[in-house]
Amino acid sequence: MKKEAGRKPLDYYLGLRYPVTLVPEKEGGYTALIPDLPGCVSVGESAEEALAMVEEARRLWLEVAYEHGDEIPLPSTERSYGGRVLVRMPPNLHRRLAEGAEAEGVSLNQHIVGLLAEASVLHAVKNEIRGLRECVITLQQRMDDWEAYQFEYRSPQQGFMVHYSGVEVNGYAIQG
Repeated sequence: MKKEAGRKPLDYYLGLRYPVTLVPEKEGGYTALIPDLPGCVSVGESAEEALAMVEEARRLWLEVAYEHGDEIPLPSTERSYGGRVLVRMPPNLHRRLAEGAEAEGVSLNQHIVGLLAEASVLHAVKNEIRGLRECVITLQQRMDDWEAYQFEYRSPQQGFMVHYSGVEVNGYAIQG
């Protein structure tokens, strides 16, 4: 058992609010997970059921970790960051960054922070585009399925029209 000096009581950890990620599954149902507690995952037929199940999983995860003396991470929403990071890099990258900062008339620190902020935003945009691309692919597959169904079940003498009242794909509501 790994006992930590000054460890808080179990009730403290049970009272912490950990962020939960809820993921709708393609085949139906939902997966709920707590990223701050590795392996703390649950599933349910509905979002409510998955959330209730992951709450029970959270409680059990914390109790077992506490009993074994394992480190219990704080929720990511309660962690604080000082804004200071030591980064080691190859000398040629350091030179290029210093030259870029000089060319822009800013400190090396300001230049690096600006580049990191830009890269972080770019990364978020790429992830959003990836999600939208998946939605488009799913919609295209549904349209192809619909066209195949129409072709297979339509008689040459009569046609028919269908109106989609609304479809949800990966959390995006599509109206048509």
